[in-house]
Amino acid sequence: MLINCSVYRNGSKLAQIDVESISEYLAQPDCFVWVALSEPSDDELAMMQREFGLHELAVEDAQVGHERPKIEEYGDTVFCVLHTIEFDPTDRLLVGELDVFAAPNFVLSIRHHNRQGFTEVRRRAENEPHLLRDGAGFVLYALMDEVVDRYFPILEQLEGEFDAIEARIFEPGAERKANLHRLYELKRRITTVKHAVAPLLEAAGKLVHVRVPPVCAGSREYFRDVYDHLARVNGSLDNLRETISTATQVDLSMVMLDEAETTKRLAAWAAIFAVATTLVGIWGMNFENMPELRWGWGYPLSLAVIGLACGLLYRRFRRAGWL
Repeated sequence: MLINCSVYRNGSKLAQIDVESISEYLAQPDCFVWVALSEPSDDELAMMQREFGLHELAVEDAQVGHERPKIEEYGDTVFCVLHTIEFDPTDRLLVGELDVFAAPNFVLSIRHHNRQGFTEVRRRAENEPHLLRDGAGFVLYALMDEVVDRYFPILEQLEGEFDAIEARIFEPGAERKANLHRLYELKRRITTVKHAVAPLLEAAGKLVHVRVPPVCAGSREYFRDVYDHLARVNGSLDNLRETISTATQVDLSMVMLDEAETTKRLAAWAAIFAVATTLVGIWGMNFENMPELRWGWGYPLSLAVIGLACGLLYRRFRRAGWL
């Protein structure tokens, strides 16, 4: 579906045009066309391929989707794949994709599985004509910057979830199994975001540290800012994953401590009952000539001995912290 198709010259918007007029403006000097599509059909992509002369491999990647974040060059055209991350109403992570073709005289952006659009990026670019004069390179930067900036709220929410889980670990009577499940689910979410950030960080380095594609040369400083933001997000994700691994080990240790406490209590009660069982077993043997059988106070005395022995053991285990 076509979202917008506009033509710009020297940082100012000339007009919003139809697709059939694209080739007319591509031939004019100092002009570039910015087309935005969402969930395009095969026919729409084929039309864009003809209009802009896109490489068939890049078009295939944009058509299929689910590509790894990357930045590739096809002649004077830069093809960039970005993953978008957002929460749905049930707080599940949704992974979308933004494919961008950027050349000296055009920008083509294609959205897949995005709930949130990029209209604000176009409005921002049009309000900064001194930057938009850099052409397609600045538009590519603006789109990348918006995608990366949307990672920060996701990261903050994941960190908040971890803080909430961490606070439960040392609570008395905490549900250890539930905590482990929450930690694992949080780690899975972080891995999802990591798969979007890490490859893009590596790809963005091409726009900063090595030969910069000509279309991006005028915005190199801005791409460095995007790279720094990605490095911050990536570092925070790594730290969070390590902290989760530590918290998981701590939670498992707490489980083992709880089990050890339970084992000690069971062992203490078993020892107490073992004494009582031994004494009862001795006096319960049926021998005619066994001493103490004909004592008048034999039965209450035996109960007193059993009670005293069990009481002493209970006090000893209590002082030792086993009960």
